Amino acid sequence: MTEKIIVIGANGQIGTELVNALRNIHGAEQVIASDINDPAYAIRNTGPFEFVNVLDKDNLHHIFQKHQPTQVYLLAAILSAVGEQRPKMAWDLNMTGLIHVLDFAVEFKVSKVFWPSSIAVFGPHSPQFNTPQYCVMDPNTVYGFSKLAGERWCEYYFNKHGLDVRSIRYPGLIGWRANPGGGTTDYAVHIFHEALKKGKYESFLSAETALPMMYMDDAIRATLDLMNAPAESLTIRSAYNLAGISFTPTQLAEEIKKIMPNFAISYAESDPRQAIADSWPKSIDDSYAQKDWGWKLEYDLPAITADMLTNLKKII
Repeated sequence: MTEKIIVIGANGQIGTELVNALRNIHGAEQVIASDINDPAYAIRNTGPFEFVNVLDKDNLHHIFQKHQPTQVYLLAAILSAVGEQRPKMAWDLNMTGLIHVLDFAVEFKVSKVFWPSSIAVFGPHSPQFNTPQYCVMDPNTVYGFSKLAGERWCEYYFNKHGLDVRSIRYPGLIGWRANPGGGTTDYAVHIFHEALKKGKYESFLSAETALPMMYMDDAIRATLDLMNAPAESLTIRSAYNLAGISFTPTQLAEEIKKIMPNFAISYAESDPRQAIADSWPKSIDDSYAQKDWGWKLEYDLPAITADMLTNLKKII
């Protein structure tokens, strides 16, 4: 079957790379990138693009009607740190946008929908080490509880409407092709830019704050692997845990120093993002993803560090 795929939120950190990966697989004309803002040159000039506001129901309905997608990737969201500055807008965009897409996916008989969740669904009373798929989940950020509510809606639409919705609880994501979008884990991208520009970096997270992180190449591969998995092999219809690797700002700085010996890191005295990070898991158990669709991580911390510095040197 020929796929027709819409990626909503194509300008973001994940969308920028996912659009290119999907176009390489399915052909440029079969993947419609869409966003509320003007796209990057590479996205707009390698295939079709539509302006889409997920809160504008009529506009979104028109896009579904026009393209009759077989798959939809909904990536539009307000992330954790920005969400705490604009909580009601974050809730509205993250929730109402999802409901609109789920409703239209049912109406237009979309075969698969992908929607990203996050480790932000966990909270201060969740187990912090090797956090399991099922446990106490008491997120204390708007982003976190919008993602937790979204997971319940995804599973609800699967059970009530037979809609094949698939989701991953992403850890922090590190990539060089696009800028991060306002999350608590963004330091792990900013640090590479500052290392190359200034030879130093002030971290907004404390030296020993461990968080699960993942290289973007692994995240895109995981997304495509999940979407390509046979429906009958999937046992999770909320969102799959995905572990990545866990490290602290200190450990990341030490890896950078192996390549750039004069690099220096310092730490801010206080930042509101620290409280968010402290409520999140330190490491994740992703055994369901391993068992159900064969997930396996490829990039460790040395490989991430080397690849980030090598590629960013070309564009900074």
